[in-house]
Amino acid sequence: MQIIKRFGVVLVWFAGPAFVFAAANKNDPYLIALRGAGNIVLVVVSVTVLACLIRGGLWRRPGIAGKLLVLLWCLPSLSMLCAHTSFELRKRNVLQTDVAQARHLGQHFMVGYSSFPEVVALAERGLIAGIYITKHNVRSAPEALRSEISALQDRRRAAGLPPLIVAADQEGGIVSHLSPPLTKLPALSTLAALPPDARAEKAGAFGRIHGQELTALGINLNLAPVLDLRPDTKRNRFDFNTLIGYRAISDDPAIVADIALSYVRGLEASGVGATVKHFPGLGRVRADTHHFSAGLDTPLAELEASDWRPFRDVLAGSRAQLMIGHVTLTAVDPDRAASHSRLVVDGIVRKKWNYQGVIMTDDLVMGAIYQNNVCTAVVEALNAGVDLLLVAFDGVQFYRIFACAKDAYSQGKLDPAMLRDSEARLTRGLTLD
Repeated sequence: MQIIKRFGVVLVWFAGPAFVFAAANKNDPYLIALRGAGNIVLVVVSVTVLACLIRGGLWRRPGIAGKLLVLLWCLPSLSMLCAHTSFELRKRNVLQTDVAQARHLGQHFMVGYSSFPEVVALAERGLIAGIYITKHNVRSAPEALRSEISALQDRRRAAGLPPLIVAADQEGGIVSHLSPPLTKLPALSTLAALPPDARAEKAGAFGRIHGQELTALGINLNLAPVLDLRPDTKRNRFDFNTLIGYRAISDDPAIVADIALSYVRGLEASGVGATVKHFPGLGRVRADTHHFSAGLDTPLAELEASDWRPFRDVLAGSRAQLMIGHVTLTAVDPDRAASHSRLVVDGIVRKKWNYQGVIMTDDLVMGAIYQNNVCTAVVEALNAGVDLLLVAFDGVQFYRIFACAKDAYSQGKLDPAMLRDSEARLTRGLTLD
C-alpha cells in the first residue's frame, strides 16, 4: 500500500509540469485537440488534484515539498487564464484595427475557420481576403455551406468589399477534403500511364468535374494540382503528412505538365481558379515541412531542367496561381524558406520567369514556419512579393499572424511598392474571362 501511495505522489509530480505546459500553450496548433472540451477537462482535473492534495494535508505537513506540490497544481488553471487573456487581448486588438488599415492588410490573408460567426466578423471588416474550406465546414449537408458562403459574399458586397476568395483542397486521390459530398476522383497520377491524348482528355474531364462541383458550393479556387515530381519511393519515413509520393503525378516533368495543364484548364472552364504547388518542389525533400525545416540542395540548372519545368509550363499556359512551399532553396537563399525569400519570389519567379500572377504561401501554421519566427516570415513574405498568406490548419492563429503584419505596417517595415504591386495582382487574380 505504501508503494502504491509513493508511486501516486511521483506520478502527480511528473503530471504537474505536463499540465502546466498544456495550459500555458493551449492556443498552440499542436494542442488543437485540447480546445473546447479538452481545456475544460484539463481545468477540472487540475482543480480536482489540487483539492485532493489540500484535503490530504500536504499544505500543512512540515517541510517544503508538500507545499511546492500544491503550488505546482495551482499553476495549470492560472496558466490557462493567462493564455486565454493574452489571446483575447490580441483578438480584440485585431478586430479594432482601423478600417483603412484593415482593408489594406486584410486583402493578403486567407484563413480556415470553425466558427462561422467569427469568420463573418473578419470578412465584413475586410480583415481577410478569403476563406479555406475543408471537411468540417461541410458538416451534414452541402446546402448549409452553400448558404454560409452566399451570406458571406452578401456581407462583403454590402460593405463595399471585393468578393471573397473561397478555396478548397480537392486534388483527387488521398487529398479529397470535400469528398463526400463531392465526387472522390482518383489521383491525377492514375492518368500518367495513358497515351498523351487520352490522359489530357481525362485530366480535363477531372478538372471540369471538380470545377462544376466546387462552383455549386460557392468555391472559386482549388488549391491544386500538385506539380512536385514524384520521388524515387512513394513512402518516405520522414514524411508524416505531406505524403508527396502518393500525391505527385509522375517523375517525368513533361507528363506532369501535360496532365496538370489539362486539369487546370478544366477547372478554369468551370469558373474555378487553380493553384499549382509546391514550388520550388518537395519531391527531393526528405523532411516534412508540416513539422520541420527542410532544405533543397539541388543545383539550380538541374531544377530548371526538371522540377521547375511543370511550374513554368502550367503558369505560362493558364491563369493558375502559384503556391510557394516552406522549403529552403539553399543555392539561392540558405537563410530562409522560399515562402518568404525575396531572392526566390521576386528574384526567380517574378523577374526571371516574369510571372505576374498571384502567389500564396503554403499554410503558415506548418511547423517549418510557425515554430520559428512567424512574424519575421510574414513581413519578409509580403516584402518579397507574396500576395496571399494562408492560415489554414488552425484558423485562430490568424490573430497572431495578422498582428505581426499590423505591427510591421505601423513601424514602417512593409515595402509600400511591393504592397501596391500585390494589390494590383489580387485585383486581377480571380478574373477567368
